[in-house]
Amino acid sequence: MATSSPVSSETPRTLVFRLACWGCGLVAFGQVLTAAVALAARMEKSRQVVVVESKAPPAPPVAITPITPPSIAPVPRISERTVEAPAVEQPEIPAARPPVAPMVRSMAPTPLATPPIADPVVEKLVTEARKFRVAEDMANAIVKLEEARSKAPGDPNIEYELGLVHEAMGVFDTASAHYEKVFQMGTIKAGALYELAANKLRDGLGQTETMRGQLSLGRIRIFKDAHFTEGERVVVTVPVQAAPGVKVSPDDFSVTVRFFDTLRGREIVPRSDDSSRAEYQWATGDIDWAGGEELLRVTYILPKQSNVQSHLFGERSHYGQVVELTYKNDVIDVQAWPRDLAAKIQQPPTAQPRPQQQPDDLPPEFLNQDTLPPDFNPGAPLLPTKPSR
Repeated sequence: MATSSPVSSETPRTLVFRLACWGCGLVAFGQVLTAAVALAARMEKSRQVVVVESKAPPAPPVAITPITPPSIAPVPRISERTVEAPAVEQPEIPAARPPVAPMVRSMAPTPLATPPIADPVVEKLVTEARKFRVAEDMANAIVKLEEARSKAPGDPNIEYELGLVHEAMGVFDTASAHYEKVFQMGTIKAGALYELAANKLRDGLGQTETMRGQLSLGRIRIFKDAHFTEGERVVVTVPVQAAPGVKVSPDDFSVTVRFFDTLRGREIVPRSDDSSRAEYQWATGDIDWAGGEELLRVTYILPKQSNVQSHLFGERSHYGQVVELTYKNDVIDVQAWPRDLAAKIQQPPTAQPRPQQQPDDLPPEFLNQDTLPPDFNPGAPLLPTKPSR
């Protein structure tokens, strides 16, 4: 029985194995190739650009400014002894803002008050002294104040009141001494009286401003309206004259016209406010002293009385007037017509004598209907008749 050798039996198997390996390799290569082709096709598809038309205007070109690189300082050489470090530019540090002060609400200073009088008896004496001073009874005022000072020496209220009394009497040295005592007490003890006494010492005593010789009354004009049938109507025009360069405020001076009537044809009496009226009007408008004169028109109307009033109270008629020019409560000029009316002005016994009209003064100018121009307006004697439209 013939037997085959081992070499011949293994050869076919080896060939089949090899062929199988080559077949698997070809299949694997085909799969790899297929995957590569698919991947390449996919990548090629993603590279395609879709162009979409747009109606929007093209964007303006952007100007590109080249950036200049900063200059680099050359590095200094290193010497054998010193090494110079390159200068490094320090950044600018902004100045620190000053600290803001906290807002403090300003409070108005508390006004000084008049110091109270501790003793009620002394307070009563000072009050009575003030009443006497206002009534111009200086003797009793000093008696009350001296009694109060004996009970409360050094009281600022008593010292200041003594200064006022002596100032009103014209004893300015004694008044200044009392004001000086109040001033030396200071604000702690004298309170508001300290400032009042300081003003008295600063401004001086008995030095009142006067306008005598710079402000005066001019020649007064009197017009009696004969056409007024409802009684009596008298218009008095008062010129107030100022010296050149003198500008007097309207609040500093005043003109008063006092009218007098005759009662029952023989008795001269002041006018009655119940049965008459007086109207004041500046005929020159605003007081600016243009030309150095201002005109005041005073209209006095005495209504017609009935027979019963005339029988009971007596018939009244205008007699005259007294014109007074006052500057800061100081009478500086007076004109009376008729002149005997100047003696009928009542004045307090302590007041200064009023200036009287000199004998050589011109009497007032009387205007009547015969001497007036034909266009004269009785309603406004200083102005012509208004033109008719």
